[in-house]
Amino acid sequence: MNEKFRPFIPAHQTVPELTFTSILFGIILALVFGVVNAYLGLKVGMTISASIPAAVVSMSVTRLIMKRDSILENNMVQTIGSAGESLTAGAIFTIPAMFIWSKSVGIEPPSMLLITLIGLFGGVLGVMFMIPLRKALIVKEHETLPYPEGSACAEVLLAGEEGGEKAKATFQGMLIGSFYKIISDGLKIIPSRIDWTLTKPFQSFFGFDAMPALIGVGFVIGRAVSGFMFAGSLIGWFVIIPLISMVGQGNQLVLFPSEIPIGMLSSSELWHYYIRYIGAGAVAFGGLLSLIKSLPLIFETFIESMREYNHILEGKSFLRTDRDLPMTTVLFVIIMSTFMIAFLPILNVGFYGAIFVAIFGFFFATVSSRIVGLIGSSSNPVSGMTIATLILAAFMFRILGHTSPEGVYAVFTVGAIICIIIAMAGDTSQDLKTGYLVGATPYKQQLGELIGVLVMSLVLGWVLTLFNDAWEFGSTALPAPQATLIKIIVEGVMQGNLPWALIFIGIALGAIFELLGLPVLPVAIGLYLPIQLTSSIFLGGLVRGLLDKEDERADTFERKIKIDNGILFSSGLIAGEGIIGVFLAIFSVLGIKTGLGIDLGGVGTFVCFSAVVFSLMKVSVFKKVYEE
Repeated sequence: MNEKFRPFIPAHQTVPELTFTSILFGIILALVFGVVNAYLGLKVGMTISASIPAAVVSMSVTRLIMKRDSILENNMVQTIGSAGESLTAGAIFTIPAMFIWSKSVGIEPPSMLLITLIGLFGGVLGVMFMIPLRKALIVKEHETLPYPEGSACAEVLLAGEEGGEKAKATFQGMLIGSFYKIISDGLKIIPSRIDWTLTKPFQSFFGFDAMPALIGVGFVIGRAVSGFMFAGSLIGWFVIIPLISMVGQGNQLVLFPSEIPIGMLSSSELWHYYIRYIGAGAVAFGGLLSLIKSLPLIFETFIESMREYNHILEGKSFLRTDRDLPMTTVLFVIIMSTFMIAFLPILNVGFYGAIFVAIFGFFFATVSSRIVGLIGSSSNPVSGMTIATLILAAFMFRILGHTSPEGVYAVFTVGAIICIIIAMAGDTSQDLKTGYLVGATPYKQQLGELIGVLVMSLVLGWVLTLFNDAWEFGSTALPAPQATLIKIIVEGVMQGNLPWALIFIGIALGAIFELLGLPVLPVAIGLYLPIQLTSSIFLGGLVRGLLDKEDERADTFERKIKIDNGILFSSGLIAGEGIIGVFLAIFSVLGIKTGLGIDLGGVGTFVCFSAVVFSLMKVSVFKKVYEE
């Protein structure tokens, strides 16, 4: 261990850690944040990091309500909880593509058992691949790899006396988000979407989804990123769509993939048939560009990690804070998982597919673990690594002659497992950093990660099937943007039926954004998403912008507290809406009607949505941090 570093709980001291209480509350948070992230990611193509909110909720429940004072117990709760969230984040970007593709070719969607196995193998391998790297990345490079989210979680856990106030903001957000979702999409008293169709001076469309979760997302990602996303939507809806409409209006042009003359298409139909393919090209370009830019860091990371690990033999240390799961156990689990991936008939990826998972899974797990240590989980190029993996896997299966529906399923399966590996490796790294700072026992944390993986894997298939049955992936209610993009890429490579002209237009736009010095991915995602989503996200970003633009003479510590409160409140908005969304999905599948027959219309929506925005401003921008 680094001689200059001393954990909060010394290595010789033993305190409650992996207890019944920590496991129970960890499982509850894993399920809550996992389901919420599934809903949010399928709605807007983004997820939230549950580590900090989980740490705050853990502190409030175990310390303040149950009067338990073990910081390591609280750390275990957030470890298990964040594991469920990360597994879901990797799954929802890939597995829903299998649902969308299955419907397009008229075959059965993936079974719950298949989804469970994908989640289980991806999650377990993501944790196992990280364990040999812990001493190299977390211990040896403690001073050089900050792991931002992991360090922030440690700060929350160490500041236990602040847990009540911080938890208050989270629970307020959950209450408001839940109530709003009930009166809008539950009781249908107010509409959750307001839009306008424009015909003059040109054909276009504008609107916004009045959803608290979108405001929360905008606040979390900030004004700059949300602004770039909104700019991408403006380019699509107020530049490209009017241009296509005007070109096709007079001569009724027909462009692939639509067989309907352009002049007969509405703005929404133009987005569906053309803009989303252009956006897909731009997103793919942005993802691969981020991967290419990261290549020097990727190779440096891999070589450095292997070099460091070669100098850190397992040893027989008796220090509690040095104990990982035994390397023999880790190797056995990796080998057995690879063997089962190769030969389980339901996965149907074969020997070459399993070897592909093992090699690229370990490589990208190493990359993910180090990159999140340097720049945080939010900047981890997961999409770029997943797209690269899917393209390589698709070419491999095509070369092997597996172009049947079973072959396409195998490509999706390989990509889904590796995407989950990438997400889990990054999350495990952040959690182990938190544990290192507070003095947790590594092997107990690693067991906690596996508990979160197991629990979330068991419910993942049910959650995804429920959402698809209720709203259908790829629809306006649940766009599943990342999954739709992955379906387009895999199908295009395997069957050669991509609208390449539109894809290359998107790639060209991505190149233009890069040459202009703009961040390609946020703009491309905005181009790809419906403008109703990005406009509401941008509104949340504007609220965050008020804090960023505060007088420079203001106390920066005070501003940080306000931002932290706003992020926790926003996380609560997202969680509250997501939880109610699950119940509404269940009611929808069961055919239970929830509407009251009362409709306050757009005016009611404006009033209620304004109240949500004001509540966010009150707990952040206008919050009085210090009493006079």
